[in-house]
Amino acid sequence: MSSDHVMNLKLGEFAKIKGGKRMPSGTPLVSYRTDHPYLRIVDFKDGSIDRSNLQYVPNEVFPAISRYVISSKDLYISIVGTIGLVGTVPPDLSGANLTENAAKICEIDSSLINRDYLGYFLRSEVGQAEIRSLAVGSTQPKLALFRIEQIAVPCPPLEVQLGIASLLGALDDRITLLRETNTTLEAIAQALFKSWFIDFDPVRAKAEGRQPEGAIQGCMSAAEGRMPKAAMDATTAALFPDSFEESELGLVPKGWSIGCVGDLANQKKGSVNPLASPEVLFEHYSLPAFDSDQAPVFELGQQIKSNKTPLPDEAVLLSKLNPHIPRVWLPVNHGANAVCSTEFLAYSPQEGVSKELIYCLFVAAEFQQQLCQLVTGTSNSHQRVKPDQVLLVKIPIADKPVLKAFAELAKPLFERVHANRQQAQTLTQLRDTLLPRLISGQLRLPEAESLMEKAL
Repeated sequence: MSSDHVMNLKLGEFAKIKGGKRMPSGTPLVSYRTDHPYLRIVDFKDGSIDRSNLQYVPNEVFPAISRYVISSKDLYISIVGTIGLVGTVPPDLSGANLTENAAKICEIDSSLINRDYLGYFLRSEVGQAEIRSLAVGSTQPKLALFRIEQIAVPCPPLEVQLGIASLLGALDDRITLLRETNTTLEAIAQALFKSWFIDFDPVRAKAEGRQPEGAIQGCMSAAEGRMPKAAMDATTAALFPDSFEESELGLVPKGWSIGCVGDLANQKKGSVNPLASPEVLFEHYSLPAFDSDQAPVFELGQQIKSNKTPLPDEAVLLSKLNPHIPRVWLPVNHGANAVCSTEFLAYSPQEGVSKELIYCLFVAAEFQQQLCQLVTGTSNSHQRVKPDQVLLVKIPIADKPVLKAFAELAKPLFERVHANRQQAQTLTQLRDTLLPRLISGQLRLPEAESLMEKAL
């Protein structure tokens, strides 16, 4: 393919731009399901929609904003604050209402451009640079609808566009599969933690004269997500008592102690100033890096403008900022110069405790509810947890052999999660580097397919 065959068109030459709509004054969104999902900027993720916290328009309110919906044939683009998030809406969410902080690219002329190719271009470095150049405002960037029409889009022949979209779509499918597998693996680990340390299922079974159900036999091949129902092996079952006793936290397994988070984890304190080592390469665990697929950023000290917390050897990171948005990070491996944002609290396990256990404790819904009660600040956007209060949260603590048995089951799960995440990041980088080379003609589709096959 030669760049001579590429037409450069303004987006407004082949598509319409229409804005979303805010909710009518005094009518809040609801969390229970109605016939009308409402798509917000926070729901835009990885070129699609994150369904984990969807909000809805009450059915009786919908007629007032019924014209401001997005179709699965359209593209969304964020236009306020976080500029340039671009993606599609799944078919089952077609017809959802769209926030006023976004617009839809609709009525796309398929004789000139392929919708998926356009989406990939707008998410590419070249497309994002074009979008940023048209935004105005520094503290709260905005992208006017008429400026979206001015975005310059390189349009190779349609058959080339289709080939590019198909190739990159295959990469996206693989990335999605890896992420879905990780969601399943983490769910298995979290289900095991809840079963053992919150619901006390093995103890209840023995108290009722039943054999406890298997922990995770075969869990490494259970990526489809079903918890196995085989009987727990006798050695593991013997670690659990067969009765309960009263405690200040209610009924707990007999012989277990009542302690606090500080009995399981140490908080890493201290500070490092990367600017004092301008030529040193730091492995930086920041909040934006967490939100970007939990991928730490490698930066020279001179690029990091504030003090950071050094990571302990066995680290678990818990965000103290806005705990209603849970951010818990388990770095499986990290280097000597690893640091994290001071918005993260860094913990390491006490002797006989695993970082996998600490991670599952912090992720558990029951712990997150307690965490939200420890905040200071009245603004929803700037609430913080008091670090010393986290260590004082009371919990039942099992005997060390039970903790060890949990670690032996959970550790392989998280190692696989880490490997899958690294592969997804590699494929994402490949996808993002292929597009500009394909458009410019530096790379032909057969060559790109060969590169993709090697990566897979």
